[in-house]
Amino acid sequence: MVGGGRDAFIGGVHRMAARLDGEIELVAGAFSSDPEKAKRSGEDLSLESERVYRDYQTMVETEARLPVGKRIDFVSIVTPNHLHFPVAKLFLDAGFNVVCPMTFDLGEALALHDLVKKSGKIFVLTHNYTGYPMVKEARELVQRGALGTILKVVAQYPQGWLLRPIDAEGQKQAVWRTNPEQAGASACVADIGTHAENLARYITFLRIEELCADFTTFVEGRRLEDDASLLLRYKGGARGVLCASQILAGEENDFNIGVYGTKASLEWHQESPDHLIVKYPDAPRQVLRRGSPYVSDAARRATRLPPGGPEAFIEAFANIYREAARAIRAEINGDLTPEDLDFPTVDDGLEGMAFITTAVQSAKAGGVWAKMPT
Repeated sequence: MVGGGRDAFIGGVHRMAARLDGEIELVAGAFSSDPEKAKRSGEDLSLESERVYRDYQTMVETEARLPVGKRIDFVSIVTPNHLHFPVAKLFLDAGFNVVCPMTFDLGEALALHDLVKKSGKIFVLTHNYTGYPMVKEARELVQRGALGTILKVVAQYPQGWLLRPIDAEGQKQAVWRTNPEQAGASACVADIGTHAENLARYITFLRIEELCADFTTFVEGRRLEDDASLLLRYKGGARGVLCASQILAGEENDFNIGVYGTKASLEWHQESPDHLIVKYPDAPRQVLRRGSPYVSDAARRATRLPPGGPEAFIEAFANIYREAARAIRAEINGDLTPEDLDFPTVDDGLEGMAFITTAVQSAKAGGVWAKMPT
C-alpha cells in the first residue's frame, strides 16, 4: 500500500475490504510522505520493519529486487489525486499490478491508459459502489430488457460534511480535496460526482454524449466547487440529471439512482443498499432484497450473508478486491484471465476523467452544452 497511514480515512477502509475474504495479505507499504509517520503506521499494522518504506520510490526499487513469492503481487494506492499517476506509473513500469483511483487530470489518464494496455498488467479502479449486490441486480434487469428502452437517468449524491469551512480549519480530508494543486480542477464532481456518472454507466450501459454543468462554491474562500448540477444527453437519446453536493445540511451519504424505462423503472439507495425498488406503470411496485433466491447469479456471487444479515460499504468494497484477487492470481500464474471478471478498469477511469474534464469546461463557460471527447 502507498498512502493510508495514521490519521488517513480511506486507507483503513481499503485494508478492511482487502482482507475480508482471506485472499489478500498486506505485507509492505510506504504509508506516508512523513518517514516517521510511515514507520509508526507500519508498526500499527504489525508489518516487518524492513518492508515499511520511507517513500514509494524506495519501495518499488526494493520490492522489484525480491524473488517472486516474496515480493508484493500488487500495490494499492490510496494517496491524494496528484500522486496517483506518478506512483502507478512507477509500479507498472517495474512490473507490478495496481489497484488505484484515477488521475489528477485527463492528460495523465490518457497516459495511464496507454501504459496499462502496453504493460499487460492488471489495473483495478476503485469505484466501489459497483460492488453492491443490488447494483449488480439492477444492471442485470437493464441488460435483460426488464425496463424496456431507457428514457431517463437521475443520479444524486448528497453530502453535508463540507457545509462549514473545515478545510480552512485544517481538517485533513477536506484540505486536500478542496486544493486544486492536490485534487485537480474539480472538488465535488471529481470526489463524488464521478461515482454517480460511473454507477449510471455501469447499470445502464449508456455513455454521455454531451452535458451542461453548473458549479457553485457556497463556502466563502473555498477554491473549488462544493455543489454541482448537470444535465446529460446520452448516446441513443436518453436524458439524465446528475446532482452532487457536499454542503447539504443533515445529509450523510445517500447516494441514489433512478433509472426510468418504457416498461418499468428502478431505484436504489446506498444508505439502504440491500433493497432494490422496481416500479411499474400498471402493477404494484416490488422491493427486491439482497440474498433472496430470486436474484440473479451476479447478485448472488456478490453476497456473503443470508437475507436479513445486512451487508454494506465494506462488503461492496471487498467485492472489488475479491475480483481483483481473481484477476491478479491468474496473471501471476500465467493463466487465462477469467471471462466473468467484474470490476472497474482503466477504461472506466478514462471515461470518468473525460466526464470531469467536460463538466469543468462547461461550468467555466457559464453552463454551455459541451461534448464528451471521443
